[in-house]
Amino acid sequence: MTAVIDRLGGEPVVRALVERFYDLVETLPQGRQIMHLHFRGHGLSHVRSAQFEFLCAFFGGRRDYMERPGALNLRQMHEHVPIRPEDAEDWLFCMDQALSDTGVAEPLRGQIFGAFTRAARALVNREGGATAE
Repeated sequence: MTAVIDRLGGEPVVRALVERFYDLVETLPQGRQIMHLHFRGHGLSHVRSAQFEFLCAFFGGRRDYMERPGALNLRQMHEHVPIRPEDAEDWLFCMDQALSDTGVAEPLRGQIFGAFTRAARALVNREGGATAE
């Protein structure tokens, strides 16, 4: 079976997806709390390159990112960040738009978004309501 990364069009498409996603996070109202959460975590300086490396491995490409300690446990990687259900939905909104904007076509888009939806909702570790300050 062909790896998702190859079906997407390789690393250039993954790079475009990550860049578009973070451009949206930085500009859309749905990205405001995601930005805030990044500042509560490790900041934004590394996020685009780390997300690119993670998604390359997630999509079946090079596994450089996965060789780092703790990189295989998505929940553990995010446990220091208070994530509400609304935050997961905002992340999904921005990623859905990024998938669309980078031209990821069905049925692959739906498969990827389904995996992202399961992952984002599994990372919720706080109740909904007021934004985390």
